[in-house]
Amino acid sequence: MTEDISAQRRWRRRLADEREEAKVYRDLATRRTGEERAILLGLADAEERHAAHWTRLLGGDVAAVGRGSARMRLLAFLARRFGSVFVLALAQRAETRSPYASDVDATPAMAADERIHEEVVRGLAVRGRNRVSGTFRAAVFGANDGLVSNLALVLGVIGGGAGTATVLLTGLAGILAGALSMGAGEFVSVRSQRELLAASAPDTRDAESVLRRLDVDANELALVFRARGVEEGEARRRAEAALRSDDPARSVAGGVADGEGLDVVGSSIGAALSSFCFFASGAAIPVLPFLFGLGETAALVVAVLLVGLALMLTGATVGVLSGGPPLRRALRQLVIGLGAAAVTYGLGVLFGAALG
Repeated sequence: MTEDISAQRRWRRRLADEREEAKVYRDLATRRTGEERAILLGLADAEERHAAHWTRLLGGDVAAVGRGSARMRLLAFLARRFGSVFVLALAQRAETRSPYASDVDATPAMAADERIHEEVVRGLAVRGRNRVSGTFRAAVFGANDGLVSNLALVLGVIGGGAGTATVLLTGLAGILAGALSMGAGEFVSVRSQRELLAASAPDTRDAESVLRRLDVDANELALVFRARGVEEGEARRRAEAALRSDDPARSVAGGVADGEGLDVVGSSIGAALSSFCFFASGAAIPVLPFLFGLGETAALVVAVLLVGLALMLTGATVGVLSGGPPLRRALRQLVIGLGAAAVTYGLGVLFGAALG
């Protein structure tokens, strides 16, 4: 009897979670169009089939089924409010932790479904990650660099025996110098990448008129493809196909529209401004306690605590987006950041003692 009650509780829990999961996918589908919407609706249908399995096991006793687990309710809430790549990353982790492989009451087909769902959600999450990768990289690395470098700078001068006024001036100078350096570096990086892509893109100027005048039986068009690494036979086939196509210029260009690659890279000015702002926002955190007139020791403790929390937040964010364990990523970010700051503080103490 006790085993029956325990089994029924488990079935209710499974049913509630499946219902919540179906809601997550349907809520995400409302924010998507085309193929992504169809995929999400297909996942929702599959979760509802799983829910029907638990309903059959419970018989008519489904009135007592409550809400899903706290994790699934949070996921459903985020899906309704945001519908972002972060929700897909969390859904991917939820599919990874499916208990059906070891649940004696789940069918082998259900366990296999959940394994496939993990890969489907992973694929959708990859699309989202690719869309935000540039902005996300600038945000996380800019903020993280600001947090670590300016905390290390502040701790270094404190270790050297500097007073509060010197610490404050050093911290503010660190914000400005670091943010300008990050912005300039990002500007040069993106601009150079755009120039490299532009130099590598096929030149289609006057290509239409030139290609139309080529001798079909004897021409050098195949050499264009061979220069790109295509074998001779395949290069000749592509050249012939290009000359027969309605748009030979596009065929020779490889189907890439002008400026298409440059749009992926983004704007150099936008990247520079983003890096400047994100670095400055991170670098300001270690300085804030000193701006509010706290004593040196109190300000130092508050600065370390604030930076530690911010480092854990950025680490957890990376973990969620990458599909990894957020807590482990948060702790890793914390150890690395505070470790670098501690080393700088120790060197400041040594140099302060030597110069003193």
